[in-house]
Amino acid sequence: MPVTQAPPISFEDTAVAFASKPDFALRKMYALFAAMNNNTLVKAGGGLMKVALKWHLPGTKALIKSTIFNQFCGGETIKQCVPVVEELGRYNIGTILDYSVEGEGSDKSFDHTRDEILATIDLAHRSKHIPFSVFKVTGLADSGVLEKVQASQPLSAAEQASYDRSKARVDAICERAHRYGVRVFVDAEESWFQETIDNLAYDMMAKYNRESAIVFNTYQLYRHDRLEAIQRDCENAQRDGYYLGAKLVRGAYMEKEARRAVAQGYPTPINPTKEASDQLYNDALRYCVEHVGRISICAGTHNEASSLLLTQLMQQHGLRPGDQRIWFAQLYGMSDNLSYNLANAGYNTAKYVPYGPVEAVMPYLLRRADENTAIAGQSSREFLLIQKEISRRKSIR
Repeated sequence: MPVTQAPPISFEDTAVAFASKPDFALRKMYALFAAMNNNTLVKAGGGLMKVALKWHLPGTKALIKSTIFNQFCGGETIKQCVPVVEELGRYNIGTILDYSVEGEGSDKSFDHTRDEILATIDLAHRSKHIPFSVFKVTGLADSGVLEKVQASQPLSAAEQASYDRSKARVDAICERAHRYGVRVFVDAEESWFQETIDNLAYDMMAKYNRESAIVFNTYQLYRHDRLEAIQRDCENAQRDGYYLGAKLVRGAYMEKEARRAVAQGYPTPINPTKEASDQLYNDALRYCVEHVGRISICAGTHNEASSLLLTQLMQQHGLRPGDQRIWFAQLYGMSDNLSYNLANAGYNTAKYVPYGPVEAVMPYLLRRADENTAIAGQSSREFLLIQKEISRRKSIR
């Protein structure tokens, strides 16, 4: 098979990575990531921000919006995110609008989340810069009911009615996505009800993925059984005549999963080491590229080695960088060295752009801060890259 040549790519190229950032924005990022590299400051500051928001202390919301919120979120509403969508689009980077508000557990909140996701699909239909929408099933359904379904426990009449309403919300989203040709991710969640989510995703794929992959399920490769799941799901899709959509991530619930496994005395579903997770993720990439005739994938990763591997696999299998069956994705405000360099080389690339009221997305923001603290000699990868670009700009003046 002929190799499709792509432009050389380097994730060290900070000129490309920060091309969209003028000097003042770069200095602001430098200050923010410098603060986030101080673990003590992040822990104390996060607690203080939550207290200040709770007590509505003057200036708190404005401070958060101008710093950590502005770095990692697109806005408080879909409309406020439009300038971010357009800015990313200028660099051939797509946007995945992620409504990052945790549901209150009521039908009213579940219906509101459904309507919000439908609105992101409507905007994606009108915008060439929004290739995917995304939702969490727990934003549409009672997690306790999902857990009982997975455990094959009988549901009360009220619980069954609640579950039926949840399935209808999921179907409404996937039907709209299919009608408009907008791909949609079903996010992964905790293992004790993930199988229920998987089964909902499979039903939606069988219904809406007949012509191409519209509905994508998410596989957390820090779980040791997920490559087997992908292989099984690919075989089932082949047998039943639909296309498998797979978003590959490493995972988001490691500590919670480990604690629950210990507390309840069952084997942990998590790989024993980070190296094992990395190997499994890369093996999953290889399998998916080998079966790209049936599987469309999005590699949701900040890992440079895995991202480079996927570009190499595409070339080895004769796939052009812009093949619509393969996408890369990173979080907004992080790993610009991956996103901008991949997009610059012609690869399909998108940013997850969270949005929602400041108070409601605080849990998300604090997780982002925690991820960027005290690594690699007290300086995160982000911080080092920003330093490098500042130095580069000074050297050419």
